[in-house]
Amino acid sequence: MQSYRLARWLNKVLSGGNPGVTLLETVIALAILGMVSVTFLGALSSISQSTFIADEQTTAESLARSQMERVKAAEYVYGATGYPPAPLPPSEDYINYSVAITAGALTNPDAGIQKITVTVNHSDKTVFVLEGYKGER
Repeated sequence: MQSYRLARWLNKVLSGGNPGVTLLETVIALAILGMVSVTFLGALSSISQSTFIADEQTTAESLARSQMERVKAAEYVYGATGYPPAPLPPSEDYINYSVAITAGALTNPDAGIQKITVTVNHSDKTVFVLEGYKGER
């Protein structure tokens, strides 16, 4: 019973004896709510950007691996400096992507082993580079 009286007395002292919410309390509550909202929206923006980057990287890696497999399966060309890339799939997922494939012999003259580099760009920005080796079969 005594703690109840103490709580009532403390409430009366802190609120100035007026029951209800003061303007100052309302402004402080709105400021706290605003800070929480800004933090939450910032986190959502970061998550959205991270998801876009991860999707871009995954798409570029998939393209690079499929292009590399195609080059490795193609006929070996002595002295080649590059191989033509396969056409990209006609899907919205691959809009603004491009692929470049370069080749270089490991020895001079070409002894039948080339280093292949597949570079995937998205909107003129290099997103993924895959290196591998192609041998004459």
